[in-house]
Amino acid sequence: MKPVVTAALAVFSLVTFAAPVLAQPYPNRTVTIIVPYSAGGPTDETARVVARALSEKLKQNFIVQNVTGGGTNIATNQVAHAAPDGYTLLLHNLAIAANVTLYKALPFDTEKDLTPVLFINRNPLVLVGRKDLEPNTLTELIAWMKTHRAKAAVAGFGTTGHLATNIFLQETKLTADQIPYRGGAPLVTDLLGGHVDLFFGTPQQLAPQIAAGKLKAYGITTKEKSSLLPAAESFVQVFGPKFEIQYWQALFAPSGTPDSVMNELNSALQEIVSDPAILKTWAAEGVSAFPKDELSPAAGRALLKSEIARWGQVIHDNNIRIEQ
Repeated sequence: MKPVVTAALAVFSLVTFAAPVLAQPYPNRTVTIIVPYSAGGPTDETARVVARALSEKLKQNFIVQNVTGGGTNIATNQVAHAAPDGYTLLLHNLAIAANVTLYKALPFDTEKDLTPVLFINRNPLVLVGRKDLEPNTLTELIAWMKTHRAKAAVAGFGTTGHLATNIFLQETKLTADQIPYRGGAPLVTDLLGGHVDLFFGTPQQLAPQIAAGKLKAYGITTKEKSSLLPAAESFVQVFGPKFEIQYWQALFAPSGTPDSVMNELNSALQEIVSDPAILKTWAAEGVSAFPKDELSPAAGRALLKSEIARWGQVIHDNNIRIEQ
């Protein structure tokens, strides 16, 4: 009987010693947050703020990795097919919803392969014009565009600014030459130089030039006028709710990530997006957190679904397509 008892004790010992390993709390090693853009842009900036704050709160390293290319789809695909263990995450923005319709075939299913941990922040878009453009108000601009062929700059087809430009032209029944750029920096340089007329961008990107009188602010995509950009009229007040556009950013995990991990991340992120210091920094850039009742993973899934439908309709209505 001795060998049997010894074997049983050995198995019991293995289970006993393995249990603490299996029960290790999340996270117990470095977590990678993948960003589908180059370093230095607004999404990368948000990712680094989030990574630093999560590292402090969860006492583990959260690092940012920039994976560019493919209209952000290379990075998205990498996370969509990563192990669903919470150690590979994606920080993306509104483009992840638009890409569902923009591209004919994606190597992942956005809603099935990814799940939002939390929608982090949002900001409106502002329509600006070169400083020597004749109109001074949104009403004057619309009247001017009826007799002038404006050059509307876009930071790439399918971007939030491009979609907003198409909504604007669709609602006003106007036309314009849409000039694509590879990113916002060269676009703003040409706008300041007077080579293009108009651009839908973010307040944090354009507020300094507006304040310095280098650009004219015509409209902002919010229900109310903005204290940050008082000269910009509310597009919603002029055109209705269709013009409420928010450029958002969210953290995603692969679908199938355990609820315990999702809840740990979501709880930490809720604390981060309510931090007074972070909120103050964001407010100075026209950025805000989402309301408390929109911060759960379930609310995030519902919001993602509605954004996919909304921007899909805009893309269909304006016959926008990106060839792969």
